[in-house]
Amino acid sequence: MRRFKHLELFITILIWGSLFLSVPGARAENQIALIPNEIQLNRSGQKHQIMVEHKQESLWKGDLTDKASFLSSNTDIATVDETGKVRAVGNGEATITAVVGDQSATAVVKVSGADEPFNWSFRNHIQPILYKKGCSTGACHGAAAGKNGFKLSLRGYDFEADHMAITREADGRRVSLAKPEDSLLLLKPTAQVPHEGGERFTKDSESYQMLLEWIQDGAPAASDDDPVITRLEILPKQAMLSVDTKQRMIVRAHFTDGTYRDITEWAKFDTTDESVAVVDDVGVVSVLAPGSTCITVWYSSKVISADILVPRSKPIPEEVYAKADRHNYIDDLVSAKLKSLQIAPTVEADDEVFIRRVYLDTLGILPEPKEVKGFLQSGNPNKRSALIDRILDRPEFVDYWSYKWSDLLLVSSKKLTEARELNAFYRFIRESVQENKPWDEFVGQIVTASGNTVENGAAAFFKMHKETTDLTETTSQAFLGMSITCARCHNHPLEKWTQDDYYGMANLLSRVKLKNGKDGGTEVIANPFGNILHPKKARALPPKPLDGESIPVDSQIDRREVLAEWLTSPENPYFTRAIVNRVWSNFMGRGLVDPVDDLRLTNPSSNAPLMEALANHLAENHYDLKDLMRTIMNSATYQRSSAPSDPEQPDNKYYSQYIMRRLPAEVILDAYSQVTQVPTDFPGYPKGARALELRDSEVASYFLTA
Repeated sequence: MRRFKHLELFITILIWGSLFLSVPGARAENQIALIPNEIQLNRSGQKHQIMVEHKQESLWKGDLTDKASFLSSNTDIATVDETGKVRAVGNGEATITAVVGDQSATAVVKVSGADEPFNWSFRNHIQPILYKKGCSTGACHGAAAGKNGFKLSLRGYDFEADHMAITREADGRRVSLAKPEDSLLLLKPTAQVPHEGGERFTKDSESYQMLLEWIQDGAPAASDDDPVITRLEILPKQAMLSVDTKQRMIVRAHFTDGTYRDITEWAKFDTTDESVAVVDDVGVVSVLAPGSTCITVWYSSKVISADILVPRSKPIPEEVYAKADRHNYIDDLVSAKLKSLQIAPTVEADDEVFIRRVYLDTLGILPEPKEVKGFLQSGNPNKRSALIDRILDRPEFVDYWSYKWSDLLLVSSKKLTEARELNAFYRFIRESVQENKPWDEFVGQIVTASGNTVENGAAAFFKMHKETTDLTETTSQAFLGMSITCARCHNHPLEKWTQDDYYGMANLLSRVKLKNGKDGGTEVIANPFGNILHPKKARALPPKPLDGESIPVDSQIDRREVLAEWLTSPENPYFTRAIVNRVWSNFMGRGLVDPVDDLRLTNPSSNAPLMEALANHLAENHYDLKDLMRTIMNSATYQRSSAPSDPEQPDNKYYSQYIMRRLPAEVILDAYSQVTQVPTDFPGYPKGARALELRDSEVASYFLTA
């Protein structure tokens, strides 16, 4: 079995394993602490929330802010109200003390700049208010056509156009510099005058005060001198809570000038699993049921998330985890997660179930009776590992995984109407599977393919996706496991990708051109000229991979080489995880990220340490997919029974049991033919051809299309 190769992996396991120390029934010292325990405020009147947390060992176990009383050591420097909201008054340092029962905790507040002028930034402060209050959403003025003659960019991604619409359009009535209180930007959302959208905030709110002060300062536009947000921070980053409890979240935006600001009130919150916990508009989490979820936060095109763990109420004895089967590092990381949630692993599946499982998951066929009998009668203690090795070398493996990757790449006669092109692309895929071509090499050959599509089947990828936008989105979906389609028209609502990111990425593929081949087929060439224009800026952006370095827009190199190098790099945080997630899902019934092609910051993994370990494993083993499959199938996690350890609380997310799922239609149809010994006829294919051997997903078949 595979042994640990890195200290980092061992440390990760220790961290996750330590979670069980704080589950219900475990002994640990109880204390309270303030989050954060140090605050820096940079102007008079600036506010920052603090909260009182129940701390047990190293874990945050619950929000006690409502039960606390607060006191400031110097109200000339900072005050604190009964909710824990700290407000800067003057320069200096003060201590905030919180008391709950007979326990107390302190936080240090440092104030500077209290005697200096301060102006609100349209980009960093005003735009987020308009989005949070619903003004720039798709249901209101952020709609494509705006609302009642007033149009804002969706989620405020175009601050220049929005500033113009607010300050210059409608004869300047939306902003009155002469009498700021009479600005429609204030009157309408406070319902002082009729407003179809109703009241969005009140006159005594901080949002109103910020907008008023911004108008009083002359309603300045965004400036190049404005600090830029570099990252978001969420507190607490992880919390272990109980059902029917609540937890506040604090979100801070960090800026290029070294300052930060509590922006919780203007951030957008969501949860990845509403069955476990929900979150309200101001970041208060309400726990509903055992499990885990992530609280995701969006602010000014930045995204961050926090983990919420909710163990089951019935403690699981430690010996249950100690005695559980352990075959490799997968089992350690799965066990650590189960322990943190107090879910017991189920028993091992019997041999009859196991052989059927590995045949279906790896080959897409049922084992023959004689194969089952031989396996059941074998006395070899390592017979499961030996069976896995044999299966990975069978010809049906090539059929099954050629079908899988053809489906991923959307191979069909709908887009490849010339049979020779379709056959060539399928042949390229099949030969790659047969030789166990490393995944990074396989993808790199597709992305950089040139020449005739009949002679170089990989080049047919560009014939199938002729438009630059289609090519960009398919490349991202297939090889990075994420959709960036939303960013074609506006900044992504669920990710960090902006419209600039999209068109920088698209420009790496904009010079691929097609022309008719001399003897049929299509010639795919890399043109040294040509760009795709940014629709809002009406110019070409420098070609740039997502999160990568840009290249000069006038460079005449084949930009696809730059894309391929970035795409397949082990340093690319998306590429390796995307294929790991697809392979894991095939064998385990559910991806670590679900759905499998939705890897985004607001849809994090159900077991991040395991995802990291599997990705490292694949990269270290040169993207050998068979090696990854072998490791997964040899794990005790994969070999578990599908029967839950607790019938009243089945687990379909954390792999305490094998997750049941529907088989692909092609596998079911082939199984019918195998059991009945009556082959299915497919037009254009020889008699006896199996559904998994079809090169074209558009082949006429009532069973496959019904």
